Amino acid sequence: MAITACFSFKKGFRQVPIGKTKEVREAIMTALDIRGRMTWYNRLNGEIEPRVSEAQKIEEIFNRYNITDVWGA
Repeated sequence: MAITACFSFKKGFRQVPIGKTKEVREAIMTALDIRGRMTWYNRLNGEIEPRVSEAQKIEEIFNRYNITDVWGA
């Protein structure tokens, strides 16, 4: 498995219901203080390693939607 796949949360994002994707994306962007589209995609694809606190925030957001298997490509 590539190193970026370890930090990617694409697996979790693919499980979000279609009507909720914008809501989840905005929640993660706010929680991580992401302001640009490119930074969002870099985070989503695992190109930026999240800090422990950031990973916890991401997991908390997905848990609101009953998604527990978050990490991976």
